[in-house]
Amino acid sequence: MIIGAGGHAKVVIEALRAAGYPPPLGLVDPHPAAAVIHGVPVLGGDDILPRLRAEGAAAAIVALGGNGLRQRVGDALAAMGYALPALVHPAVQLSPSARIGDGAVVMARACLGPDAVIGSLAIVNTNAVVEHDNVIGVSAHVAPGCALAGNVTVGDRALVGVGSAVRPGITIGADAVIGAGSAVVRDVPAKARVGGAPAAPLRR
Repeated sequence: MIIGAGGHAKVVIEALRAAGYPPPLGLVDPHPAAAVIHGVPVLGGDDILPRLRAEGAAAAIVALGGNGLRQRVGDALAAMGYALPALVHPAVQLSPSARIGDGAVVMARACLGPDAVIGSLAIVNTNAVVEHDNVIGVSAHVAPGCALAGNVTVGDRALVGVGSAVRPGITIGADAVIGAGSAVVRDVPAKARVGGAPAAPLRR
């Protein structure tokens, strides 16, 4: 199963096909943009998930962009008994010592360096560089084109915006948001919103 029928689901569908997975049973979304997404039918809303599990659906990938929502849905699926397999596009440059958690998604041309740890339900998006000894938290998102130098920690549910660069040894707290194109040269507290070069607090 694929949970979600938006733009991120399209990328997940193509990554599944590129990796040689069997065709998904379908998409689950209470408010889909269309009845069929890239050839995969929308089966219904979240209310059908227990029935599908009872009928033999065994695994799900959570294709939702919102970090907090993705974690909540992933936890609910696990409680129903669904497996949450990691999805790694075959075009990823993957160190043998990198570790990828359940339900995480690593997109095409991303690079995971030695001893990088990707938390469950995290997203490492297209062309992102996650260098050696990085720790990416549960349901965090490293957006397309980011470059994280060595020994960076990204907290649970944090977002590193498109095209951002992060200096070695930086810690980004849980639920923080890094604006697109930022240069992060200092630690970022939990729940902070920063942006710019160098990154500084943003007005709400």
